[in-house]
Amino acid sequence: MHILVIDDNHTLQFGLKKLLEESNYIIYTALSIKEAQELLAERTYDLILLDWMLPDGSGVEFLKQIRQDGLAIPIMLFSSKNEVIDKVEALDAGADDYLEKPFSNIELLARIRALLRRESPQKQSIITIGPMKIDTIERRVTVDENPIELSTKEFELLEFLARNSNVVLTRYQLLEHINRDFETMASSNIVDAHIKNLRKKLGKPELIETVRGVGYVIRTT
Repeated sequence: MHILVIDDNHTLQFGLKKLLEESNYIIYTALSIKEAQELLAERTYDLILLDWMLPDGSGVEFLKQIRQDGLAIPIMLFSSKNEVIDKVEALDAGADDYLEKPFSNIELLARIRALLRRESPQKQSIITIGPMKIDTIERRVTVDENPIELSTKEFELLEFLARNSNVVLTRYQLLEHINRDFETMASSNIVDAHIKNLRKKLGKPELIETVRGVGYVIRTT
């Protein structure tokens, strides 16, 4: 997942970049609205983390501009403002979430995961990786044009790996994505079992690579 962090606080930006990269996100940073506009013109992002106060303008006004331009990117606004009216203003302007500074890393990561799980028009509906095609709308998978029957959990796991291609996902990240029973997550080997079944059904075990001691990855290169 590609995340754009827009904040002029160098210390905070450095800390966020390190934290998010350790969680296997790909991070881009901007210190101003102008820098952010240039980055937004270059590529698309899965999420934007936006500070309220920037050196060349208001983050809220920039948020409104993004929405007026028709971009449906999930955006989390963060600020030291703690009044309810400020949160309402941010959400009314088009923010998907609002986080008050200072915030805990655990809460930030949880909110990011929640935002990235939401369906967005910007997300690809067809993912093609080598001989495999994943239709995320119809929830169909084909390999060499042959349909593959997958369970709900198997499909969710495959889609998550494909959307994060070239990023090594830990077993915990994969389990967190597909499991709703958080009390059993620590001791569960369900991910390994699903991967084994996926490889067998896809008929191309090399599509899903094991990274020993870490987890799994689908590579496009």
